[in-house]
Amino acid sequence: QVQLMESGGGLVQPGGSLRLSCTASETIFTSYPTGWYRQAPGEQRELVARLTAGGFREYVDSVQGRFTISRDSAKNMVYLQMKNLRPEDTATYYCNLPRQPCTGFGCEAVFGSWGQGTQVTVSS
Repeated sequence: QVQLMESGGGLVQPGGSLRLSCTASETIFTSYPTGWYRQAPGEQRELVARLTAGGFREYVDSVQGRFTISRDSAKNMVYLQMKNLRPEDTATYYCNLPRQPCTGFGCEAVFGSWGQGTQVTVSS
């Protein structure tokens, strides 16, 4: 089973920035679509950013223009650059491979075993 490992979260003030990182125990990010999900307490998991193998990027409306997903194939890493963070971005963030070309809630992931996630808290 592929292991996913996220890092880079933290506490940041509204308007601040963070860059999240994700790596995997196998080389998977070059050949398959990759995504960043987030889950707030009491909420479903939401796919907020998706990057296809061909480089197409798609974002959920609430993060469009503020978040950027990218990939470093040589390092087998995927990143989520987050700018102008808002309190409503507070959540645990996870990476995984989306099963379908979608964003938002209900987008299933390939790997049922999720990483530990990385907590992002936006608060003054």
